[in-house]
Amino acid sequence: MKKNVLTLAAVVLLAGCTSAEEETATETEQTAPAEKPAAEKETGPVIDASYFNELKEVDGLQVIQNPENPLVLVNKEFALPSAYTPPDLVRPNVQYSFGDQDIEKSYMRREAAAALETLFKGAKEDGQYLFAVSGYRSYDRQEEILAAGAAASSEEEALKSIAPPGMSEHQSGLAMDISSESNGFELNQSFETTAEGQWLKDHAHEYGFILRYPKGKEDITQYIYEPWHFRYVGGDAAVMIYENDWTLEDYFEQVKPAE
Repeated sequence: MKKNVLTLAAVVLLAGCTSAEEETATETEQTAPAEKPAAEKETGPVIDASYFNELKEVDGLQVIQNPENPLVLVNKEFALPSAYTPPDLVRPNVQYSFGDQDIEKSYMRREAAAALETLFKGAKEDGQYLFAVSGYRSYDRQEEILAAGAAASSEEEALKSIAPPGMSEHQSGLAMDISSESNGFELNQSFETTAEGQWLKDHAHEYGFILRYPKGKEDITQYIYEPWHFRYVGGDAAVMIYENDWTLEDYFEQVKPAE
């Protein structure tokens, strides 16, 4: 079931007013918008400080020092260490576009994998059959993919849709590219027009996932629209991001670390 973010407001119950002036005062007090707690008004939503990137500059790059953070922000500004491999990779029990092959891209981090299984089950209950295409990807594999993309066109063109090594969410083990048989198991923008793609867009947040590179947000994410790429962030963050039409970058602009 979808989680809602609730704001608690005090309800003032007034009785016994007899004059017109008192009735007006009562109506004003009852209909005035509830005040937010001072901390929220000043700082916005608060999350644990451990969810923010810890960074160290290495050879001119901002390298993430806490890559196992489930809300790690990986993009063209913040890179994962080249040697990083998540320690808890498992193979989710879901359908894959490549069948039962036990290969690198079939893996995810344990918590994300469990959530993906639940998401696929929820889709099936709604009559939508999803297929996992590409999950974890090592730094070295990302180098190969970028080189192939650059050779096919140019590096500048390839970088619009292919992350530089270290800057791919796939290396975090928290992302999965998803497609459907109706889309020929392809990863392309046509996936948004399928029933499966639309279901994911509308329901992934209920299972802790976000559409990581949405349409119209390319200037923020620095990647083209990818209706196939879903990132696990956990239930609370996913709902907040979905309901506010944010990217993960937007989320970290709005939330503040708890002191």
